[in-house]
Amino acid sequence: MTPLLPFLLFAFVASITPGPTNLLAMSNSARFGLRASVPIILGGCLASAALVLAVGLGMGTTLLAIPRLAQVLGYVGALWLSYLGWQIARSPVELVAKPAGERPISGWTVASLQLINPKPWTVALAVVSVFMASAGAPAWLLALLFLLMAVPCMLLWAWLGMQAGRWLRSPTGLRRFNRLMGLLLAASGWLGFLA
Repeated sequence: MTPLLPFLLFAFVASITPGPTNLLAMSNSARFGLRASVPIILGGCLASAALVLAVGLGMGTTLLAIPRLAQVLGYVGALWLSYLGWQIARSPVELVAKPAGERPISGWTVASLQLINPKPWTVALAVVSVFMASAGAPAWLLALLFLLMAVPCMLLWAWLGMQAGRWLRSPTGLRRFNRLMGLLLAASGWLGFLA
């Protein structure tokens, strides 16, 4: 287990730091409650773990061999996150448990987001290039451990969103929160291009 400790630390940091999926879980939990964020958490975590597995089984070499593909995926992901951010920023601010006509983002949407989101790709490539050989662990084990680390981290983000939703009792407060979450989500997709 000792060779896996650096990987577990990496998986924790990669999962707990702000990213698009964490912000989506937080925003949806603030608006719809913790239960509505469970599909987002499961979709995001399962897709990220599957990406780690796929990269570990060889898909990462294709991405590294075609850097233009990685760049296109990054731009598509940033545009998609901007669209989702816009949707969150302009969402209704009625003070009801579930705004009429508005539904939480689905787990499938978040799972598909992982394919064009630069953060999970970067994490998956780091897992394979840094930890697969040093930990001496197969890709399936690293993907499973990543999943087991990511779920509680995202649950924490959803819980924080639920707490924020309880504190925001005015339409003005909710509107500001939605705009902030939308802006952060859109920015998270473009920040990778500034580095």
